[in-house]
Amino acid sequence: MIILWVVLALIGLPLLALGLYFLKAIVQGAVEGWRGGGDEDGEYELPAAAAALGLLPPERQNTKSAAPVPAVLTAAIDAAKSGDWQPAAALLDVTATERDWEYRAFHVERLASLAAEDDTWLLAWETARRDDPGAALLRARSTVRLAWDIRGGKRAKYTTSEQFEGFHRMLARSREEHVRAAALAPDGDPTPYIGEIWTGLGLGSPHSEMDRLWKEISQRAPHHYEAHFSALQYWCAKWRGSEELARAFAARAAEDAPPGSLMTAFPLIAHFEHDDSDAADGDRTPEMRALVDAALTDVAAADPAHPRLPEVRHLLAYYLCLQDRDEAAVEQFRLVDGYVGALPWRYRGDPAGEFCRMRDLSLANTGEGVPG
Repeated sequence: MIILWVVLALIGLPLLALGLYFLKAIVQGAVEGWRGGGDEDGEYELPAAAAALGLLPPERQNTKSAAPVPAVLTAAIDAAKSGDWQPAAALLDVTATERDWEYRAFHVERLASLAAEDDTWLLAWETARRDDPGAALLRARSTVRLAWDIRGGKRAKYTTSEQFEGFHRMLARSREEHVRAAALAPDGDPTPYIGEIWTGLGLGSPHSEMDRLWKEISQRAPHHYEAHFSALQYWCAKWRGSEELARAFAARAAEDAPPGSLMTAFPLIAHFEHDDSDAADGDRTPEMRALVDAALTDVAAADPAHPRLPEVRHLLAYYLCLQDRDEAAVEQFRLVDGYVGALPWRYRGDPAGEFCRMRDLSLANTGEGVPG
């Protein structure tokens, strides 16, 4: 009997050790899985703690927007859909009068998307108010949007020659339209030059052309959020630059920027755009923690009405979760819950699911609940 127990022990102990090894691997893989996209199988169940805070399940997350669309913009969009251009015109007139370039670019981006689908209302505006700065701006930006819609989102090898031909033709047209929009623009308006960045990105404009555009923008609005986001995309390795150029551009943007300008988001975005690791180690370095701390300070100083503030909160929620700073992460998740149309979620196959998984993980790690 003793010999039997010895034999069983010799067999059982290695099996137990092997089992513990695989258990550790599974747990570690689950933690890293939050970064890489997680396991999308299985039915989601909203944790009780999330429900108690009024947080929403994936199917109730808006994947088109980073935050609620301002009521005045919603009204302008609804009117345009019915053929009435005047609320949109009034909206852009106000931003010009108040020199609110952040909101002017924010509104133009969304109205241009609508015009790319159906420009009947914009044509009526152009007929009624020839040489109107707002209409010219929307025409140029909507042509860029239409060009990218024609191309589609697939890789080049899956894109037809007809798509590429239409893409380049429309971008060339948008370049002329942006020149006209810039000539008609109110004094100090950087918005036509911001739109032209996307034209140059698609056409493969050289760095010297980007430098020219950036000079025009920085003379008008040196800390404009969308301008920096657009330019950073140009300088990324996936487009016309490199990781080194993108990180250098982002660092310059954040350096000496006034508190509340949200420029500290760009080093985080540059890191995100060039980080292809499935592990979170690179997100937990002292340098990355310092970047997150700087962004937290920037967000605290920002105007609560800044149209890009929610986008930075989404980034902060993501990196705070990866850095196991869960109480701070939950606060950012709570402030943006219900809307997931922002980095990093919009780069994922299941944006709402990824958002909810990371949110619930941070919530569980605070001791408030367990992910479903």
